[in-house]
Amino acid sequence: MTIGGALAGGLIGTLVLTSVMRAANELKLTRMDLPFLLGTAVSGNRVRAKAIGYMLHFCFGLAFALGYYAVFTAIGTAGWALGALFGLLHGVFASTALVNVLLPLVHPRMGSSMTGAGDAPLLEPPGFMLRNYGVQTPLVAIAAHVAYGSIVGGLSALSG
Repeated sequence: MTIGGALAGGLIGTLVLTSVMRAANELKLTRMDLPFLLGTAVSGNRVRAKAIGYMLHFCFGLAFALGYYAVFTAIGTAGWALGALFGLLHGVFASTALVNVLLPLVHPRMGSSMTGAGDAPLLEPPGFMLRNYGVQTPLVAIAAHVAYGSIVGGLSALSG
């Protein structure tokens, strides 16, 4: 295992995760747009938010890969299956606590269950398991995160 392998996995895994989510959005399987969701936390301009969001998503993908690497190093093993398990846990955490509970608390342009009728947020709250963005969103998001984890785990293991 090397840190370079984990970072390569993070880069490729994030590319795959983002591509799967983007394709699912275009195929009307979900209305979730992760880069837009992240970017609107920083900018109210839709075009700028999307560009910033892609940059943030790739930075977070690399940061999570480093977190995976730290756990792989601590337990002394890495691999495709272990990475997939981590991706499953990552996807469930992201779909429940992270995006549903924590993000609406700090996102200045996202509505919440406390948003008043007179407010006009740029984004609706994701809801439990991201279901406000479509009933298939949880499956797509978790599958994409499992793919991400598998790639990070596999490339970490292959790197020595």
